[in-house]
Amino acid sequence: MGNRERPIQIKFFVTEQEREVIRQRMELIGTTNLSAYMRKISQDGFLYRVNIDGLPEICKAVEGVGKNINQIAKRVNSTDTIYAEDIRQMKEELDQIWKLINKLFRKIP
Repeated sequence: MGNRERPIQIKFFVTEQEREVIRQRMELIGTTNLSAYMRKISQDGFLYRVNIDGLPEICKAVEGVGKNINQIAKRVNSTDTIYAEDIRQMKEELDQIWKLINKLFRKIP
């Protein structure tokens, strides 16, 4: 017990109603660790849960589009400037999508 990362214990009392509110809020954010919840809420004053369930599928789909663009680019004659310009534009737009996805990931705490 002497080698704990957090050696100081803080105790306080709550009513049954207050305990139920705490339990419900913990459930909302998806945690069962009361100590971690109380530390976070007391230090920051708020907690939030970010739902990114669909984001991995979006990334996979965007990656697939990029692969398709590259396959098309290999088939197009490099001297055909009309198609080459379209492919260049698609790649630029795909890069913008990846930048937006990365920006979203950076915002997640």
